[in-house]
Amino acid sequence: MHNHKDRPMDRLTFFDAHCDTILKILDEGADFEYGSDGGLHVTLDGMRTAGMGAQVFACYVLEARNPGRSRERGLQVVAAVHELCRTYADDLAVWEGGPLPLPDSPERMAAIIALEGADPLEGDPEAIADFHRQGVRLVTLAWDDNPFCGTTFGAGGGLTRRGEELVQFCEELGVMVDVSHASDIAFWDVCRVASRPFVASHSNCRAVCGSPRNLTDEMIRALAERGGVMGLNLCSGFLSQSYYNQEAPAREAFWAAVRSGAKSIEEAHEESARATASIPRPPLDVVAAHVKHAINVGGEECIGLGGDLDGIESMPAGIEGVADYPKIAETLLGAGLTERQVERVCWSNFARAMQG
Repeated sequence: MHNHKDRPMDRLTFFDAHCDTILKILDEGADFEYGSDGGLHVTLDGMRTAGMGAQVFACYVLEARNPGRSRERGLQVVAAVHELCRTYADDLAVWEGGPLPLPDSPERMAAIIALEGADPLEGDPEAIADFHRQGVRLVTLAWDDNPFCGTTFGAGGGLTRRGEELVQFCEELGVMVDVSHASDIAFWDVCRVASRPFVASHSNCRAVCGSPRNLTDEMIRALAERGGVMGLNLCSGFLSQSYYNQEAPAREAFWAAVRSGAKSIEEAHEESARATASIPRPPLDVVAAHVKHAINVGGEECIGLGGDLDGIESMPAGIEGVADYPKIAETLLGAGLTERQVERVCWSNFARAMQG
């Protein structure tokens, strides 16, 4: 690690455990290389600028959006990540296991394929083997309630019998289990069932911001004790209690519209984005508050980055996309973390967990 007075930790490598970028590329034709249309938080140019070493690309598929064809849709989105890596083969390669950074070509960044929500398995835990063969190495058990797992914004149920089987199959195959979005009960069910480390790829500290999408101190400790990592989500409503409080009416309207079927998720999301556009972005130091709290509760190996970029509207002031990740490192250093702690948060905690 080289130190420069003008830019501390200039050669820092970043690992981000969650972005929704592939959907915008696949469905909207967004320009991945430069984001010239302004439509992407995560671009190839931004990743190069930041010094990304690994990026998890989440393949977000809901049965409700793809009735009867969520498996087909899941395979389509996974294939799009492979296609992205073929298109930009000098810079990106699909990571299917082994060392990080990629030993054959360390200047290439690792693209890690995730399923966000196990809906494409269509209720069959053994179907994870098909997705593993296609390169999937992380599974967020559920985004909304599904046959495997209850969720924070759903009915709040736990892991089902099939969900327990899915966790076991994932561990046998070497697919990382991810509890972001899972209900509190489901979190503790995973603790009971899992024998390997698991992660919360894009969740924050509930003690700092009371969103139910964040983890309690008890959960952070349990995750840390099992060698797991929590990825810091850059969504303003998961970082700032003030922002969370101000967006409450829009959040409640979103779920009411979705649950009643009055609006599609996309329509409700657009309305919510309009309703929250005027709420001021929180300052960047909210990021440091969560990281320091996580370290105090679970130790310096339990926290990493999971920005949720391209899946969120509002981020802290100063963060416009992945190119700004070095600002996060500088903020953490400025808040009193050691260089070693910052390196762990930005890279080695998730790299260790993913490599098993």
